[in-house]
Amino acid sequence: MSMGMVARIEAALAARRAPDDDPSSRPFPGRPAGTDCLPEVRHIVVLMMENHSFDNYFGVLGRGDGFPTDESGAVRVSNPTSGGVAVPAAHLPSTVQPVGSPTQSWEATHLQWDGGTNTGFARAVEVCTRGGEPATAMGYWTEADLPFYYGLARTFPVADRWFSSCLGPTFPNRRFLLSGTANGLTSDTLSKIIDYPANGTIFDLLTSHRIPWTNYHSVSHAGPIMGRLAGVHGHRAGRYLRGLPGRIRADPGEAKSFLQFSGDAYPLGLLRYLAHLRSVDRFCADAAQGALPAVSIVDPDFRANSEENPQDIRAGQDFAARVINAAMHGADWMGTLLVWCYDEHGGYYDHVPPPAAPEPDGKEPDVGGPWRFDRYGFRVPAVVVSPYARPDYVSHVERDHTSVLKLIERKWNLPPMTARDAAADDLLDMVDFSAPPAFARPPELPRPTAQR
Repeated sequence: MSMGMVARIEAALAARRAPDDDPSSRPFPGRPAGTDCLPEVRHIVVLMMENHSFDNYFGVLGRGDGFPTDESGAVRVSNPTSGGVAVPAAHLPSTVQPVGSPTQSWEATHLQWDGGTNTGFARAVEVCTRGGEPATAMGYWTEADLPFYYGLARTFPVADRWFSSCLGPTFPNRRFLLSGTANGLTSDTLSKIIDYPANGTIFDLLTSHRIPWTNYHSVSHAGPIMGRLAGVHGHRAGRYLRGLPGRIRADPGEAKSFLQFSGDAYPLGLLRYLAHLRSVDRFCADAAQGALPAVSIVDPDFRANSEENPQDIRAGQDFAARVINAAMHGADWMGTLLVWCYDEHGGYYDHVPPPAAPEPDGKEPDVGGPWRFDRYGFRVPAVVVSPYARPDYVSHVERDHTSVLKLIERKWNLPPMTARDAAADDLLDMVDFSAPPAFARPPELPRPTAQR
């Protein structure tokens, strides 16, 4: 079978999953779907890391809405324990995180939100993390710990109202990035992720219009390929057949260790895996040659350098620096727009209460109860990297991960997948295509700290 025939088959299958193409729902109703409406951007790159809030990383950045401080500039925020003891925000003594604490589970995140007061972070550790230290949830890092990230956020536009997409953990939030909905998922439990959203994913939308995309990732290809040969659900079936009982018994944190790339949040299938999954080394080579696809998602190794606990956050910073520098120094830097952000807050304190959000669809949370997908999660760090980025700019626009979908839809005049991305902002306040590019020459950013 030729690659052209494979592409035609894949496009036909994707078209059946993609949302109905109502012309009135397109960004430009008078133009055909798939029209390139943003020719200045030839490559959209998404680098989503893991588990840190805006205040946890950038609370003392000095740009954007960081920690509340007193007249001397000292950080002055705290959360009470269950016994009413105030736990102040404080600089964490190590870049190596404790195992399993704090936590960002559905239950813990709603405790942290505490009715919109953001006063439940210390208590959530006591309730949801056995033996956890409440002070960890109130901790933060500084420029001395994260010099590359601080340089990045002081050079390029930083967003201080980028919220994660829901008050929950990784899988639901990464699903919003792919499909504009969590499709009812509230946990990182492996046994619950064999479903598929009614309007498909952004991969379906891109494929149905023959727009090239790649998910670059950090794991070996041999295991995933064999897993996808196991059954109709692709890699999901392979996972269950190999050690099903132990994986169903695993708690969500342990089950999440089986995540290998963002596309893994929904069943991907062998055909799509072979056509669109590539290594991070390949990303660097493609960037160097100016050969990146129209849309790239670049993933860390979720076990080693994603920045989730108990990892050393500097390992993730090293990885992100490699990816961002590869994009900036690539042959088609002038056509590149890279989004660096985080899936959710990881249980770390943030002082800005998440606002109400458009409910994406009719899918109710799989745990029942009073909560729905009608509120954003906590703020996360986010920066847009582009030669056309606005220098010395802080974006205060309220947004979540579906703004990435909106940018893609805006560029190629595509319909939204849910009510969430239909209402999202498209990130374009952070760039200026009407003026000479401020970063035509890629800036030199600080080197990340070497790991001890």
